[in-house]
Amino acid sequence: MSEDDSSSHHASEPHERRRNWLERISAAFSGEPDTREDLVALLRDAQGNGLIDADTLRMMEGALSVSELTVGDVMVSRSQMVSLSAESPFSELLDQVVESGHSRFPVHGEDRDEILGILLAKDLLRGVARNKGPCEINPLLRPAVLIPESKKLNVLLKEFRLSRNHMAIVVDEYGGVAGLVTIEDVLEQIVGQIDDEHDEAADDSALIAVQADGQYIVDALTPIGDFNQRFGAGFSDDEYDTIGGLVTEAIGHLPEVGEELTLDRFAFRVIRADARRVRAFQVGVLPATVEED
Repeated sequence: MSEDDSSSHHASEPHERRRNWLERISAAFSGEPDTREDLVALLRDAQGNGLIDADTLRMMEGALSVSELTVGDVMVSRSQMVSLSAESPFSELLDQVVESGHSRFPVHGEDRDEILGILLAKDLLRGVARNKGPCEINPLLRPAVLIPESKKLNVLLKEFRLSRNHMAIVVDEYGGVAGLVTIEDVLEQIVGQIDDEHDEAADDSALIAVQADGQYIVDALTPIGDFNQRFGAGFSDDEYDTIGGLVTEAIGHLPEVGEELTLDRFAFRVIRADARRVRAFQVGVLPATVEED
């Protein structure tokens, strides 16, 4: 083989390899692969060969996962909701709105399961400007959308787009409020965490990470079962799935950074939280008490 032929052969290799991968991806949309797992494997191979970057791969995988996830998988639980009572004095209500940094709020009556509607911060601002002071919030409420925990995320995303609504109240099988979900919660499954000026940056990728001082950093989304297994704890997961939900309920309100709580033999300290939910705890394991005879 001549030098020119060899050079031509090597130069054509990337082109041939690219064409082969494009042919395989084209085949994926003409009947192959047969399963979602095959498609994901093909996309990962494409990323490994430089056809798509890592961020694009993550978004593709996220888009595929949305059709399998339900509202219950991503919702903000009842214990971490920031909701407003229609019976609260206007000054208290306004303080909650300002401190939370949210743009939408469920408003309830005497019972937290009695959702009267959704209050938008911009509607409240217009009402205050129009009245040049405190105003009645009931006329400002928009209808609340109620959905079950079992609704698929891809269906919900389509409904959000068609209705131009950005929040829905999640109800359980008994009709009680289980939590809420926003369009941001759904989109984060596709594009990853969406931080705003109220969010604190997270550095830890592991759900449970040991620190040099012997304490642990625990992600608030750690399943209670995983926490129990790691630490030999016995927390019940009948009412809450995550350690964040358990601790938030025990504290009695959406905790702020620095708040502490002792449960059983574990000392929890909130180290990351935003206006919507607790993100992570520092956890210390207290010495076991010895019962005297």
